[in-house]
Amino acid sequence: MQLKNKVAIITGAASGIGKEIAIEFAREGAKVCIADLALDAATATANEINATGGVAMGVAMNVTDEAQVDQGVADTIAQFGGVDILISNAGIQIISPIVDFKFEDWKRMLAIHMDGAFLTTRACMRAMVKAGNGGTILYMGSVHSHEASPLKSAYVAAKHGLLGLAKVVAKEGAKDKIRANVICPGFVRTPLVDKQIPEQAKSLGISEADVIKNVMLKETVDGEFTTVQDVAELAIFLAAFPSNALTGQSITVSHGWHMQ
Repeated sequence: MQLKNKVAIITGAASGIGKEIAIEFAREGAKVCIADLALDAATATANEINATGGVAMGVAMNVTDEAQVDQGVADTIAQFGGVDILISNAGIQIISPIVDFKFEDWKRMLAIHMDGAFLTTRACMRAMVKAGNGGTILYMGSVHSHEASPLKSAYVAAKHGLLGLAKVVAKEGAKDKIRANVICPGFVRTPLVDKQIPEQAKSLGISEADVIKNVMLKETVDGEFTTVQDVAELAIFLAAFPSNALTGQSITVSHGWHMQ
């Protein structure tokens, strides 16, 4: 069990990629905090994990709310005795041409992706430094941390921003053995992506099948979606890595869509 007795906080973990990471972390022995907007959804996921022999708790956390973030981290430490791993995964998507993009939507996108990453990082780093046991911080980036696509100005800007944050955390955290890396998936068939398919079809004037084949998966080597399991496996590898040799990096899992 690669993560035995490690404590992990995973934001946006009541569904999609975050939920799969939480399930796999628990299987690897981690004690998992499911942090999500709705307490009932977070608790339901935690109960699923507990029912299969894992150890999990749910907390309500709006990652743009400083007080909620700090309280959620404090509650996790009170329950599990510390925090070793942060997965900053919470995110949303809003599709629109720049000329039609509402400023309030732009601000909301950046707040969830960037402010949320900062606030959770700060709270967890403070706890990690105080405990003196090191730690791992993983940001859920995207191929869009390196590439751009039409209609996704705020998302691409935010995902690029996570690269810069991770690099600074890697440098500042090194003396305390805190590592930071960015996971960059391609398109993963989650509810977030399913919602984008008809939106892009309407915006681009093409069929939903063409969105999948000629937009989402066009640049992959095999025309396949990345899976939540693919992403979870990479998260386990990065969380369990034993030294600062692997820090400040972005690792792409995208069926070859983006190659570094």
